[in-house]
Amino acid sequence: MERIKCLIIGSGPAGYTAAIYAARADLKPVVYTGMEPGGQLTTTTEVDNFPGYAKGIDGPTMMVELQQQAERFGTEVRIGHATEVNLSKEVGGIHTVVVDSTTTIEAETIIISTGASAKYLGIPSEQRLRGGGVSACAVCDGFFYKGQEIAIVGAGDTAAEEATYLANICTKVTMLVRKGEMRASKAMQHRVNNTENIEVLYHTEVDEVLGEQVVEGLRMVNNQTQEKTEIAITGLFIAIGHKPNTDIFKDQLDMDDAGYLITHGKSTKTNLPGVFASGDVQDKEYRQAVTAAGTGCMAALDAERYLGALSAH
Repeated sequence: MERIKCLIIGSGPAGYTAAIYAARADLKPVVYTGMEPGGQLTTTTEVDNFPGYAKGIDGPTMMVELQQQAERFGTEVRIGHATEVNLSKEVGGIHTVVVDSTTTIEAETIIISTGASAKYLGIPSEQRLRGGGVSACAVCDGFFYKGQEIAIVGAGDTAAEEATYLANICTKVTMLVRKGEMRASKAMQHRVNNTENIEVLYHTEVDEVLGEQVVEGLRMVNNQTQEKTEIAITGLFIAIGHKPNTDIFKDQLDMDDAGYLITHGKSTKTNLPGVFASGDVQDKEYRQAVTAAGTGCMAALDAERYLGALSAH
């Protein structure tokens, strides 16, 4: 059976940054890309907020460059999806990971960078226009809708926060709330209600996103009266939450109620020795490419120190 010194699960900014640091520390890392090679950034067109790209860069290109940088130092990148894990509770213990339900490998350290997936409504027109005006990240993509009219779906703190953020950039923000009230904290609700260019529509859901190549409008339905109305918009933001990709670690690693992995203090250490977590899988607060990359660096350093301490004994 193959034994790997440092196994990295996931290939977003966290996974590839971890790989760069681990490879330079001679940990000979192996990255398994997961279901979405490159992570969430591959669904983003322009990345303008990552330091060092003065003219901006598109998400897929940036991920290819990160992969090439990791490979330059000897990282092995493999297409594959971790389907099962058996994590050791012992210091110095060996963890086993099953890839694609067929191949079992052993790892001395594991860095989990499986990320979180934005929840979408799941209607065909929305999926078709992802990247063409439908986005799940206002902080990433709001800038492109400067001076335009947009809509946002959601009722929690994130939705309220993104609505007020977008209201500073866009001329009008229409907020669709499925129920008769918002779930957001009272402070966030006040902020939304006190912002002149936000209109909140209660009992309202998306019926259809209009437009062929790009978003041109929205057909909405009132879920009480079934009445349908249309508005002209150029962007639709979905803010109904994220789901961390942690199902395979249930009952082995500590996680919060939403499924995010819990790391100790300012480290990337999980509750099990030799298992580290970086990126959105353990961060529901910031969820940016640059913060994910930062924790990827930390995880590789934590893994290197863990292995160093073992060999010193």
